[in-house]
Amino acid sequence: MKGAAMTRLIFTSILMLSGSAASAHVGHVGEFAGHDHWVAGAALGAALAVSIWGALKGKKDADEAEADTSDDAEEEAA
Repeated sequence: MKGAAMTRLIFTSILMLSGSAASAHVGHVGEFAGHDHWVAGAALGAALAVSIWGALKGKKDADEAEADTSDDAEEEAA
């Protein structure tokens, strides 16, 4: 390995090792910014709930559209 390959390997290794200390999760918001930031946690929960609801609704709509398409195909075949 010479030149660019070695540089890329070293740079990647440095980034991987330095990023491990910054891995935190939502549970640390209270410790980091005090207990006043519980609203951020509530907003994350609301966003998660809305995304799940949208995904389920989208799946239901897709199933209904598929059923409509298959009904149309059966009517044309008959």
